[in-house]
Amino acid sequence: MQMNKDAVKQVLGELPLAAELYWQIRQYGKPLSKSFSLSRTQNWLPTWRIQAEAAARRAPQGKKVLLFATLRYWIEHAVLMGLGLAGLGHRPTLVYLPYANWRKAINRFDLRRHNIYSRKALHAARPTLNTVSLLDVRPPGQHADNLARLPLPLRQAIEEVSVRDAQYTLQIEDIDLNGELFHLRMERNTQAALTAWMWMQNNRPEVVITPNGSILEMGAVYQVARYLDIPVVTYEFGEQQGRIWLAQNGEVMRQDTDELWAACRHLPLAESQLEQARALYTSRQRADLWENFSRRWQGLPGEGGQAARAALHLDSRPVVLLAANVIGDSLTLDRQVFTRSMTEWLEYTVTCFAGRPDAQLVVRIHPGERYTQGPSVADVVRQALPDLPDSIHLVEANDPVNTYDLLEIADLGLVYTTTVGMEMAMGGVPVIVAGQTHYRGRGFTLDPDTLEEYQRILEQILARPGDHRLSEGQVKQAWNYAHRFFFQYPQPFPWHLLHFWDELENWSLERVLSGEGQEVYGETFRNLSGEHIDWAQRCQAAGN
Repeated sequence: MQMNKDAVKQVLGELPLAAELYWQIRQYGKPLSKSFSLSRTQNWLPTWRIQAEAAARRAPQGKKVLLFATLRYWIEHAVLMGLGLAGLGHRPTLVYLPYANWRKAINRFDLRRHNIYSRKALHAARPTLNTVSLLDVRPPGQHADNLARLPLPLRQAIEEVSVRDAQYTLQIEDIDLNGELFHLRMERNTQAALTAWMWMQNNRPEVVITPNGSILEMGAVYQVARYLDIPVVTYEFGEQQGRIWLAQNGEVMRQDTDELWAACRHLPLAESQLEQARALYTSRQRADLWENFSRRWQGLPGEGGQAARAALHLDSRPVVLLAANVIGDSLTLDRQVFTRSMTEWLEYTVTCFAGRPDAQLVVRIHPGERYTQGPSVADVVRQALPDLPDSIHLVEANDPVNTYDLLEIADLGLVYTTTVGMEMAMGGVPVIVAGQTHYRGRGFTLDPDTLEEYQRILEQILARPGDHRLSEGQVKQAWNYAHRFFFQYPQPFPWHLLHFWDELENWSLERVLSGEGQEVYGETFRNLSGEHIDWAQRCQAAGN
């Protein structure tokens, strides 16, 4: 019966006006499901538009801006952000794709119904915020292979985005290029790139703004903007409420801090800044929430290094702490330096230590694995070494061991991209960084470029571990960088993706667009619309 129903929908999806008539007669203007309901946005749109129009009357003329979004929550957030930009004098267009799920295929009949519903729900934003569904942008003529219609560099970029999509979704690094998920992501990303490419050429914006920029259709649109040499800003939200990450002409999840560090590295931290960094570190150590940070990665507070040593039955041999990322996490994908992937680095490393009874390797599984569905790092270790030697210890995500207790007893740290590597350096522990992470090359880590160099550094440190503790200057640099990363890299922003409906009670659109709001958030909105981030000025304003 289900197959017949799907077949009927497939046929109806190709009939002109079939979806539109069904939506008008049977759906009564409602969404297909609660997961794609824009009712709250629809209810607020008249108020937001009036507030944006009032502010725009006193604002200078700004830029022609394209905002892109897909999935219900990003679309809702982009509507509010777009009206905020309109209130500051910009001419924004929200270009969107009305998908409710990136993992599952949807028949054309239901997709058209999503499209009709979203078009109706967002109509009240006009003309202050123009809205365009990319499903309504039709390439001229018919062509069986949309990918072939794109320039070769874009085709290659779209394939890379689609590979990351499959890795991210399945939380594995080796994916099947013949698999159903990869083909779905290729199809959607290609269609998004083709229609965005056409729209941008015909309606060339002065700046493109998109979430993330690395995965899904958001990554496809980012690649189109870069190919057309249009300035593009990507954004994301981390664990801090009231803060946003921005990247200009880059993928924000790369967390590129080069310009920030170049501008601020020679400025010593004020005592108040150092105390702020110490307080954050202590809260993480104690598994507490701190100020606007909303995530506890540790399941229990620290008990001290000796308690961890006793719990794992560690002796006097050197302790090497390998702090793993979650497999398939967006901060690890496409970050390889001298191995094909984090998984390959893990396999190589544990195999090396299987033949090193003179050292004790502790593999700390990321506590974030408690919230994921993919394979565990523990599976990778056990597949590489079915019989673990006594010198290798696995600390799994749910084990009652605090990572910071392990930091206290470590003689050497091994990391791919996890922030724990930076925190080990803050404690004077030498750290070898195997992946392309934001703190690599900042002067307080060891950063091999080849497998041979990695092996050589391991041998040198294990031969005389006490000789390789970080100098006082390197430790100070690690603390300096940590403060810049946690407190200056994220910029003030009123509406976090996960909490913005609640945050609107305190920071309404009208208040954000007022003089008071612009004192707090004006610089961020200017950077969001493409004005270059002045990191030196930000460091000075923060207390230096």
